[in-house]
Amino acid sequence: MAAFEGVLADLLARSHLLSGRELASVVHDAGRSLGLTGSAMYVADLQQIRLIALPLPVAADQQTLDIDSSLAGLAYRTQAVQRSRDGATAWVPMIDGAERLGVLKVTAPSLDAALLRHCEALAGMAALLLVSKSSHSDLLVESERWRAMTVQAELLWAFLPPRTIGTAEATSSAVLEPAYDIGGDTFDHSLDDNGLHLIVIDSMGHDLASGGASAAGLAACRATRRSGGSLTDIVTSIDRILATWFTDRLMTAFVAHLDTAGGVLTWINCGHPAPLLIRAGRVVRNALEREPDLPLGWGFLVEAPPTEQRQRLQPGDRILMYSDGVTEARSRDGDLFGEQRLADTVIRATAAGDPAPEALRRLVQRLRHHQDHKLRDDATILLAEWHPTAPGASAHRG
Repeated sequence: MAAFEGVLADLLARSHLLSGRELASVVHDAGRSLGLTGSAMYVADLQQIRLIALPLPVAADQQTLDIDSSLAGLAYRTQAVQRSRDGATAWVPMIDGAERLGVLKVTAPSLDAALLRHCEALAGMAALLLVSKSSHSDLLVESERWRAMTVQAELLWAFLPPRTIGTAEATSSAVLEPAYDIGGDTFDHSLDDNGLHLIVIDSMGHDLASGGASAAGLAACRATRRSGGSLTDIVTSIDRILATWFTDRLMTAFVAHLDTAGGVLTWINCGHPAPLLIRAGRVVRNALEREPDLPLGWGFLVEAPPTEQRQRLQPGDRILMYSDGVTEARSRDGDLFGEQRLADTVIRATAAGDPAPEALRRLVQRLRHHQDHKLRDDATILLAEWHPTAPGASAHRG
């Protein structure tokens, strides 16, 4: 076994009984074995504003770094390795699948191409270990937080999937604000053999009962989906749960499935804002506008099943789903954020070459700035893209 392979094998073996507090130290030791003089793990905070260092037992300069103004932040934003001017320091993105977690800082007298490739593998291993340990390490969870979280927000974050998922055919990325005080909004996305499942939920209110209703809605969605249920089955299941156990709560929802082989988007809209279809840098007006079904919670959809709608996409199409807390956000002067500003922000970011997670991060920054960093309602945004790689992928208009 080559030395490099042995280092990673040893890191994996040591990780099994590792605590969250020991993670950065063990990764540091592995880096030393590769020829590095030092390394440090930085994770993005919940709102993706800062990069925060995980604790190391050795003396080290581990200041918090700004994502928008630091070289480390550039590595995070672009998902590409960045090197200092003297070439002795590099910032390597830590990515789990399609999800950005943070960056690994590495230092050495000479960071040649071969050593940097090893550092990228080390960062990948560090990302996997971070995800596996975060499920049962409060230290790692707390490292991503800048302040205390409300009970309803804690409840909903416990149910959320990774913010970004993807394959060679499709990608989905989502953001949720106010991160520490969400009440009724939530989202889910999941991949199966046939494509990509998507749902955005907006439960009435902004309290623990709203969070509980949204969590129950997600649970009903997943239980039905994982039992082979259709979109109609998912919607009627959520409607039944709310009508039975949350009798004073109404909920809007947009539930969809993207067939990644043929590019057909199928959806049911239960009183939710219609998503935007972005194609070739512009919004295709009214492309996904259909007469919506009733909101969930009355139980009517159990007796009268909702309508499934369909639209054939073109390769490269993006679906922008959002809750009304985005477009109805008001500035101090009463100016609505609006659908046009929402679309323009995403289009400009993607035209500049930003990947979907970065486009949404910039969008949320603009939304917070619009409301003077005091969001008055939950704001959920999900951006899904169909980017088939197979020759002859469908490109017909719906």
